Amino acid sequence: MTYDFTTLGAILGLVIAIVLIVKQVQPAYALIFGALLGGIIGGGGLEKTVSAMVTGSQGMMSSVLRIMTSGILAGTLIQTGSAEKIAGAIVEKLGDKRAIAAISIATMIICAVGVFIDISVITVAPIALAIAKKAGYNKYSILLAMIGGGKAGNIISPNPNTIATAEAFKIDLTALMIKNIIPAIVALIVTILLASMLRKKGDCDVLDTDIEKQNDTKLPSFPAAVCGPVVVVVLLALRPIFNIAVDPLIALPLGGLVCTLTTGNVRKFWSQAAFGLGKVANVSILLLGTGTIAGIIQASALQSDVIRLLEYMNMPAFVLAPVAGILMAGATASTTAGSTIASQTFATPLTNAGIKAISSAAMIHSGATVIDSLPHGSFFHATGGSVNMKIKERMGLIPYEACIGLSSTLTAVIIYLLGF
Repeated sequence: MTYDFTTLGAILGLVIAIVLIVKQVQPAYALIFGALLGGIIGGGGLEKTVSAMVTGSQGMMSSVLRIMTSGILAGTLIQTGSAEKIAGAIVEKLGDKRAIAAISIATMIICAVGVFIDISVITVAPIALAIAKKAGYNKYSILLAMIGGGKAGNIISPNPNTIATAEAFKIDLTALMIKNIIPAIVALIVTILLASMLRKKGDCDVLDTDIEKQNDTKLPSFPAAVCGPVVVVVLLALRPIFNIAVDPLIALPLGGLVCTLTTGNVRKFWSQAAFGLGKVANVSILLLGTGTIAGIIQASALQSDVIRLLEYMNMPAFVLAPVAGILMAGATASTTAGSTIASQTFATPLTNAGIKAISSAAMIHSGATVIDSLPHGSFFHATGGSVNMKIKERMGLIPYEACIGLSSTLTAVIIYLLGF
């Protein structure tokens, strides 16, 4: 079989993109420039390189459309105060004695219903800081609790990474969300254990200046706050339960509309939708940039060379799924970009190897949460900033975050090996 680009060209293109991202070049541009140079270095010539880049980005359009509409749900949940209300209610019900578990579960649920993981952490952070100050916990424990809870919720959510992975494997979004429920629960348990270990360790204490004063904005009631997410879950569940297909393109914005209705904010719906669009715009643009490098990789010999390497090492083909998710997410410091590149690149080889698409997607998706929070990505800085943590202190959490992501990944692999 002939390929348009060499493996070396594809790898160098990705390396160039990574270096540019580390140098603070806008990630989408870094990926586009890396793809362009990778294609030319890979021997494809300018015309074939541009064609592969365009084809790769075109393959992202269905994901981008769904992600854009997911912004409506995210925007309404945040702007109506529903996300904050849900988080606060969970923490209040579980109480101070179970503060770590409450913070983790609250972030998990906020992320699982469609709020992006960094926004989920930022939403829960003021509540978590106040609890930590009262209980005498340090910032390490509460930030790890929020990040780990977010990672658990992220792999069972209608978020950009889940949408992009499901699209690449041509599987139902709801099926992928359900497939990773057990890995998510395992990740949550590991999060609570690790965060509890750290709660009295170190000197990164919560200061009075870290705690934001509560504003006077009246939050909705809990039943009103959860109506939107419940509608989304019910609509997406119609396919696996009754074989009635409601596309996320419809379910997600409809859930947002219900959220504004039940919270009495319907007149502000379009402004809330615009706010949500602002939150997903960067992700959508990133995906288009990701598509360009994915297009080069797909048209290169990288796929076949990696498979031959696994065969030479006598490793089973399924190992490709979690390893690809881990490496690509680490390279881009992004769950969305990492899972997208890995899925777009290896969906066909994994399927041809006899591995079920849903299992491959689940392993790639969970694998993308292992080292996705490295310093060259925005998530690292956004989460650290949410609790006013210094970069050196934030770096200390990376090994613990990797353990949480690895726990869900290994669980997804075990589930595949057991045939479930």
